[in-house]
Amino acid sequence: MYLIITLSILGARPLLIAVDNPKPKVRQMSSRWAKDVSPTNSLLEYPRPQMVRAEWLSLNGLWDLRITHRDKTNAIAYRGRILVPFPVESALSGVTRPVNEQQRLWYHRKLTLPTAWRTRRVLLHFDAVDWETHVWLNDKELGSHQGGYDRFSFEVTEALKPEGEQDLIVSVFDPTDGGYQPRGKQKLGAGGAFHSACSGIWQTVWLEPVSATCVQSLKLVPDIDTGLLNVTAVLRGETNQASMEGVASYAGQEVGRQSGPVGQTLKIPIPHARLWSPATPVLYDLKVLLRRGGEKVDEVSSYFGMRKVSLGTDEHGNVILMLNNLPLFQFGPIDQGYWPDGIYTAPTDEALRADIATMKQLGFNMCRKHLKIEPERWYYWCDKLGLLVWQDMPSGDRIPPYGTSEITRRPASARQFESELECMIEGRGNHPSIVMWVPFHENWGRYDSARVFSLVNALDPLRPTFNSGSSAAPPAGDVLTFNLGSLRTSAPVVSNSPQARVLATCGNLRMAVPDHIWNLDASRRLGPLLTPPEFAAQYSNVVGVVRFLARKQGLSGAVFSQLTDVESELNGLLTYDRIFKLNPEAIAGQNRQLWQPARGR
Repeated sequence: MYLIITLSILGARPLLIAVDNPKPKVRQMSSRWAKDVSPTNSLLEYPRPQMVRAEWLSLNGLWDLRITHRDKTNAIAYRGRILVPFPVESALSGVTRPVNEQQRLWYHRKLTLPTAWRTRRVLLHFDAVDWETHVWLNDKELGSHQGGYDRFSFEVTEALKPEGEQDLIVSVFDPTDGGYQPRGKQKLGAGGAFHSACSGIWQTVWLEPVSATCVQSLKLVPDIDTGLLNVTAVLRGETNQASMEGVASYAGQEVGRQSGPVGQTLKIPIPHARLWSPATPVLYDLKVLLRRGGEKVDEVSSYFGMRKVSLGTDEHGNVILMLNNLPLFQFGPIDQGYWPDGIYTAPTDEALRADIATMKQLGFNMCRKHLKIEPERWYYWCDKLGLLVWQDMPSGDRIPPYGTSEITRRPASARQFESELECMIEGRGNHPSIVMWVPFHENWGRYDSARVFSLVNALDPLRPTFNSGSSAAPPAGDVLTFNLGSLRTSAPVVSNSPQARVLATCGNLRMAVPDHIWNLDASRRLGPLLTPPEFAAQYSNVVGVVRFLARKQGLSGAVFSQLTDVESELNGLLTYDRIFKLNPEAIAGQNRQLWQPARGR
């Protein structure tokens, strides 16, 4: 049995949707970018902006789909189609149906490689699939991966047919909150503070040809105190007689160059560096060339920002956050990165950019990316537009009983959490916009915290860390946090603390805009709603409290809850479909007073 639905957001071509479970429900709310989505233009931008090669092939678009029991080992007959990379539960996927821990997704498509690639090695990249993935090409198993937020790749060269169409199959199992894996706010029974699940492929799938010896990854560490960019490369293939060269440039003019043997960090001089900050988001271009036996075998393009994150002290002895050796108060909203039409996946690259541009328009200089790791292009836009990011690690496992601060994780749960935590730091660590790591959200999934924070500091000693505000949790990390749910002009501040102090959340002001509400009944159960004048007045109060704490008690930063409504939550400055609730300029004028221009403490 099939149901044929024509969605205007996917163009005129009908999608064949499997309905062996109850009839799919298509959400009526969508963002203004949904109309720009079609099977032929599904997120076609280059997905890895800090390591670019000239040749690549996007595999986004229509794939065959079958949903089976989790124990089934193949899907002989496909029952419908899905628009990749939108998750199965989303309207933009064309499917819009839940997947539970007893089910498995099967994706299938055929592809044809350019003739010029036949003499090259070919890599297949998945930018993110939630959660456990198995991949076959031409009936040859390529491998598997566990993790819902990190890129993973397979070399497919040996599995390719000499010519003609190639047959690609992807199987995905996602237990959502039925498992222990990091999953953030996803829940099968969404409601309240938890939201719709996101299963299967939800970021770009793509191919690229490479040489037998090539750059696999780059680590870029700026040092503004010495005027150097430190470049370390991890290579694939044979590295004997291999050397590297890095060339930095700005506005088309070379500013620094360095070469050396592979395995050695290149220290590229950046004289009189222009520093990256929210006020001046200056980015330099970088080209890395790999030679072997004197012959160029690989070339990648990248970019970097010269900036430094550190802790310092103000004139009263308070430990404070510093950017580029100067105090900078950091203020911004929680951003959960949910979309009414794509759930975890923004409709378009312009939609991704627009959220960052909106935060800048509202006068914020920071956001807290809450319990989600975004596609690299989201961080690219933060780098380019100048928005600081406090990056959460998505929570998983369970919340401890009331009054306790930690859980005891099973070994498999701990291994998975730490594996995905390491992938987050290594996979996103080159972005100058990221200035803080948040390993745990309050107590959810928190375990062995002293060791986990030491692990984060070892992976990245140049960014501070914090555990986001919980009175039951012992202090951990470089930054001490607390929440300010109610409006008051005092807060628990530890004197002579070796940690900087920030508000992990504040505000929580709830207001509904008619015709822009996901589920009004569910939203009303979360508490009373404000009128627009009440919302505006209470927002001014929040900013006033933050200003007081910054000037009188040494507060270094604060997070407002939140940028947009998300499903049942109505505490955003914008609705879920990105409509302003208040005059953005009125909000921006208040916000900029907190950090621009620099003020004494």
